[in-house]
Amino acid sequence: MPGGGSRPAPETRLGLVRRARRMNRILGETYPDAHCELDYGNPLELLVATILSAQCTDKRVNMVTPVLFAKYQTAEDYAAADRAELEEIIRSTGFFRAKTTSIIGMAQAVCERYGGEVPGRLKDLVTLPGVGRKTANVVLGNAFGVPGITVDTHFQRLTRRFGWTTETDPVKIEHEVGSLIPKREWTVMSHRIIWHGRRICIARKPACGACPLADLCPAYGTGPTDPVAAAKLVRPGPFS
Repeated sequence: MPGGGSRPAPETRLGLVRRARRMNRILGETYPDAHCELDYGNPLELLVATILSAQCTDKRVNMVTPVLFAKYQTAEDYAAADRAELEEIIRSTGFFRAKTTSIIGMAQAVCERYGGEVPGRLKDLVTLPGVGRKTANVVLGNAFGVPGITVDTHFQRLTRRFGWTTETDPVKIEHEVGSLIPKREWTVMSHRIIWHGRRICIARKPACGACPLADLCPAYGTGPTDPVAAAKLVRPGPFS
């Protein structure tokens, strides 16, 4: 190294766990009210809203769901829905034909296999049309109180920036991060990271100079470190 310096020692497993948990605590202090930004009143509504949120903002979904939830109140309602009517209601969320297929198929499966009630187990949820692990974990964590990690695009980007994982596969990321953070914290930790990704650790130019995790983040310097310049990049919430 120039100047006779030496490379820092690689981070130990114990060091990583301690750093990750400290970062999670700081995020908890920064976002004490972090929560799911989709509006819903029961597991079925959250499941439908989460399906709609693919490639769409929570804000847009929340503009659509009041009309949707008023018209379709049970799994049986969705299962018997007129496709054209459902498509028209959710059109503005994008990919509305595929989402309509998923919602109707999901509802039919819920009716046929689970008596019209959304199941509260991961292994059951992921068998439903249009429901992957990410969607299942959103529903489990927020509607059923079962700890789950939501690996969306923000979560993937930030956990790699944090040095918590080098994986790109969502399931591997879920398991790696889950091994660092206590299970009871998984759901709220997911919200904190997603909120941080929407507000400060933005994809193209993170506001590093305004980040409460600056001292602990190996990606510090990816964005502007000047506090004034960084503050201009911060996006205030809510995003619902």
